[in-house]
Amino acid sequence: MAEAFNELTLPAAKAERYATVAQEIAAVLDGEPNLTARMATVASMLAASFETFFWTGFYVVDPARERELVVGPYQGTLGCLRIAFGRGVCGAAAASGQTQLVPDVHAFPGHIACDGRSQSEVVVPVFDAAGALIAVLDVDSDRLAAFDAVDVEWLEKILRDTFAA
Repeated sequence: MAEAFNELTLPAAKAERYATVAQEIAAVLDGEPNLTARMATVASMLAASFETFFWTGFYVVDPARERELVVGPYQGTLGCLRIAFGRGVCGAAAASGQTQLVPDVHAFPGHIACDGRSQSEVVVPVFDAAGALIAVLDVDSDRLAAFDAVDVEWLEKILRDTFAA
C-alpha cells in the first residue's frame, strides 16, 4: 500500500488516490465473506491512506437493541460505544439513510464529542445487498472542512462495492 496521501491538494489528485485505494481494498477482500473482517480491512486501509483521517471506523446496527449503533472495527482514539439513531452525525446518517458531510462538527446540532479534537466529519450509511442498513462509516478529521464531494462520492462507492455487491 502506498504512503498516506495529503488530500488537501487538488480534487483530481484526491479522486485518483481514492481510485487506487478502492482497487486495493477490492483485491484484499476478494473472496472474504466475514463482515467484521471486511469492515476492519476497509477502516485500516482508508485510515492509512489519507493523512487527515483522524478517526476511521464503523458503527454497526445492533440487532439486540432497536435503532442503536454499537462501535465496530475502527482506527483511531477511543470511540463512542453506542449511538442512538437520530443522535449526532452518525445517528443522523443511520436515521436518514443519507450521507452526512459536516465541515464543522461544533456547528452540527446535537454533535457527540467522542474525541474533542474532532473538527469535521463525514458519515456514510452502509447497506447490504438487500438494501438494509447494517452500519455507518464514520470518518473524522482534526481539521475543519477536511472533507468534500470527492470524499462523499468515493466513500459511498467503496462501501457500495464492498458491502452491497
